[in-house]
Amino acid sequence: MNSEKHTGNINYYSYKLRKKKRNRRIIIIRSILLVVLLLAVVLLFIFGYIQFKKTRINDYYDTENGYTNLIKTEDLVSDRLVPFASDLAVLNKDTDYSDEMLTSDAGLITGRSGGNIISAKAPTERMNPASTTKIMTALCALKYGNIDDLVVITNDALITEEGASLAYIKPGQTYTLRQLLYGLLLPSGNDAANAIAIHVGGSIDAFVDIMNKEATEIGAADTHFKNPHGMTDEDHYTTAYDLYLMLNEAMQYPDFIEICSTKEYNVEYLNEDGTYGSRLWKNTNKYITGERDLPETISVIAGKTGTTLAAGHCLVMAVSNENDDEFVTIVLKSDTTDSLYNNMDYYLSGVR
Repeated sequence: MNSEKHTGNINYYSYKLRKKKRNRRIIIIRSILLVVLLLAVVLLFIFGYIQFKKTRINDYYDTENGYTNLIKTEDLVSDRLVPFASDLAVLNKDTDYSDEMLTSDAGLITGRSGGNIISAKAPTERMNPASTTKIMTALCALKYGNIDDLVVITNDALITEEGASLAYIKPGQTYTLRQLLYGLLLPSGNDAANAIAIHVGGSIDAFVDIMNKEATEIGAADTHFKNPHGMTDEDHYTTAYDLYLMLNEAMQYPDFIEICSTKEYNVEYLNEDGTYGSRLWKNTNKYITGERDLPETISVIAGKTGTTLAAGHCLVMAVSNENDDEFVTIVLKSDTTDSLYNNMDYYLSGVR
């Protein structure tokens, strides 16, 4: 009797063990099937995305001229492609952009959002941008930095090159990042650009990497930066169209618009010895300072000047007319300051 009971117990436990093993196998099989299903979904998504990209290339890439309706590039590769953006003004590959009325080397006028470029000259030609570079510097500072941070100026921020535009900040002085943005965009301080780069990026080189990454992300495929201020370097270049993309992106930040449209700014800073100092920074845009008259119906929203021997005289602006329509007007490489503003007047006459 006891033997039979013992045998029954063995059979029962053997059954339970087999059932447990079977359930475990079922769970394992179900898990494997679930993983396979998920992998299949992921692979289908990746395949669909690749096909989408190929469709976009076929739709917008002109193999003869080497550019898309959104970007021009001579070495189109996958990591520089961006989806077509319906909310951006685009270049028409069938249009000859050679505005003979513009005496500068390049320029562009367009509505801020959507549609085709209104008029342009060499809009995709790579050029030295001078201090219009600082549009991207400001964009990256606003996107990746905290505007209320305190920034202690270091020796690495100093600019010693003769003729460089400066905010005249000194090592040991303390500013907020917001104040340095005024120093960047009003007097066009190359030293302010370095100080911002060091604070936000950890080093100038690291910040320049951020600038180049940001340029790629917004579709500015014919742009490459070597510094945050725009001093001449053969490997530092952009185009009129790319500058439109940068300005349009920077204007998503109200602080950028507020700073760029300021006529002058009195900055108060802390010296290394604990005393306070102040300095007046003036905008280099003559339309904003009143040194150059605007057409009656036009208002400047934001913008940036740039001047070097290599880049000539440059100006990038966003403006509005009496109907509150917004436009971007860009003039690059004019021979003189007067020529720059004469060319810009020509563009502004077309948006009234």
